[in-house]
Amino acid sequence: MGNVIVPLAGMRLGHPELSWLFFSGGLIFWIVLLTLVMNRLMFHEPLPGKMVPTLMILVAPPAVSFLAWLRLTGEVGAFGHILLSIAYVFALIVASQAAKFTRMPFALSWWALSFPLAALTIASFAYAAAAGSAPHRLIGAGLLGLLLLVVAGLVLRTGLGIWRREICIAE
Repeated sequence: MGNVIVPLAGMRLGHPELSWLFFSGGLIFWIVLLTLVMNRLMFHEPLPGKMVPTLMILVAPPAVSFLAWLRLTGEVGAFGHILLSIAYVFALIVASQAAKFTRMPFALSWWALSFPLAALTIASFAYAAAAGSAPHRLIGAGLLGLLLLVVAGLVLRTGLGIWRREICIAE
């Protein structure tokens, strides 16, 4: 996943070939990782409750890959549209589990919601700017509001967990 971040800075620093190299490698690694995660989810025992929020991490690779694609090519294009759409699909899959989240005890693994949600928010605004899409601007604004609520909730809940000494306890 980290490889697809390289073009975000690499292109601005004047390293297009290196940026394409890392982007290409990152896409391959993402496909491999996605295959392993799907295998785990489909053919093995369910994730322990406190690990369920980590499924949100599936949103980050296509969202960041879209941003890298946009930086590499300067336009959305069909492949960019596909990457952002995949990120939305994974976000909707995780969102369908939201009711389950409300019944789970808090754990530090809940912070896995923050980065992918931020990446999807930025990708939505970037798509809106590149394609002149008002609906994507609205999606970005909605995601930004949700991101603010999620991060504020995570900060408050982490602080409460520290105060109650519920954080970083051996199982």
